[in-house]
Amino acid sequence: MTTRLAELNAELRSVKGKGASRRLRHADKVPGIIYGANKSAQPLTLSHRQLAKAMEQEAFYSQILTVNIDGTKEKAVLKAVQRHPYKARILHLDLMRISATEKLTMQIPLHFLGDDVAPGVKEGGIVSHHMINVEVSCLPADLPEYIEVDISHLAMDQAIHLSELKLPKGVTSVVLAHDPQHDHPVVSIHAPKVVIEEEEKPAAEGEGEAEGEGESKGEAKASGEESKAKGDETAKKSDEGK
Repeated sequence: MTTRLAELNAELRSVKGKGASRRLRHADKVPGIIYGANKSAQPLTLSHRQLAKAMEQEAFYSQILTVNIDGTKEKAVLKAVQRHPYKARILHLDLMRISATEKLTMQIPLHFLGDDVAPGVKEGGIVSHHMINVEVSCLPADLPEYIEVDISHLAMDQAIHLSELKLPKGVTSVVLAHDPQHDHPVVSIHAPKVVIEEEEKPAAEGEGEAEGEGESKGEAKASGEESKAKGDETAKKSDEGK
């Protein structure tokens, strides 16, 4: 499925620096920048409310955006977003301009279908998603919003690899284009691991008693030898006294 165009409103930002960025955030604005397509980078100011709403949609991260900058429209894609570590706040945005004649590289989300009817799942297997996105290269007009992965036919101990993904026309996998040997698994079904706990074996009947008797005999023998030694020592002292 090819991406639709989303639109963002932005203003050119003339004031730079950390202090200026903090003031913008207090005013519910987001500092950003747009660059690329052999043009100079431009600092921007965007509405936090509009941006937060747009980012609720998965497609926003992989589709082509129309950025309306003071009345001038630019085509761009999202390249980076900085968020507050614990608040629901967007701190900064990086946008990259695109050219209709130049390929771009993007991370595209994977949508998995058929896991409820896969033979391997019906046999009790568990689906493992090794990837949730795939990096692709294509012209802007061919950029998909997402890629579907049908696993309805997947049996136990089977997997779907990168080379088996059905990519749209004009779209290629960056990893496989770099090295076809890196045909990593995307999704697989395997039987769940079962941990067997060994039960403690009960002590053999009479084993404890025999052990106790052995200890008693040993203690009695040691006590007898100690008494004998004391007796010999006493007799020796008596002979010396005489």
